[in-house]
Amino acid sequence: MPTPVTHVLFDMDGLLLDTERVYSEVTNAILARFGKTFDWSVKSRMMGAKERDAANILIEAYGTQCYARIKVPRLQTLPGVLRLIKHLKESNVPICVATSSHRKAFELKSSKNGELFGLFDGNITCGDDAQIKKGKPAPDIFLAGAKSLGFNAATDQDYQKCLVFEDAPSGVLAGLNAGMQVVWIPDSQLELDPELVKRCAKVLKSMEDFDPAEFGLPSYN
Repeated sequence: MPTPVTHVLFDMDGLLLDTERVYSEVTNAILARFGKTFDWSVKSRMMGAKERDAANILIEAYGTQCYARIKVPRLQTLPGVLRLIKHLKESNVPICVATSSHRKAFELKSSKNGELFGLFDGNITCGDDAQIKKGKPAPDIFLAGAKSLGFNAATDQDYQKCLVFEDAPSGVLAGLNAGMQVVWIPDSQLELDPELVKRCAKVLKSMEDFDPAEFGLPSYN
């Protein structure tokens, strides 16, 4: 049985919002004009990276001319997200977003999803916050997110009371490096590392498949 959870932390891109699919569609549309395609060997390196690092990967692969034309349209929440976040909020479980996106990018992406992000009561940790010295897979962002929720660990083992939801391998590693339990909800096209799968508390196809009771959280009614 997993250690009972008291605090829950969520990545954003590709986990709460359908950004990864949109990024792929928009990027492919732009790259097609230059006779190029956005393949998974590049995308998998970008997932979960800090924005500057992700941009550098894309520029290295395709050039600045392609990157400069990529923009992201309105974003949708992924299945099961609102149900779980509302449930945790109503159950008084401390929750936060811990995203590699910079603060301005977060504000842009979240601007049309006020119903979702309003549930976090401002508990948002971004990749350019002062306390984030290293991006994922370093644990900084999740440790900072837990601290923002008032979580105090007397020992490293106490971090097992924190549950991280992630879609990207680098984010999964960041959660594990923070000593936290991780639920991995990867893109269906992502080739999974079997060793990383073994280290996760759960690997799910969708947040709809998550059962809070398995982690000592209040059950869905």
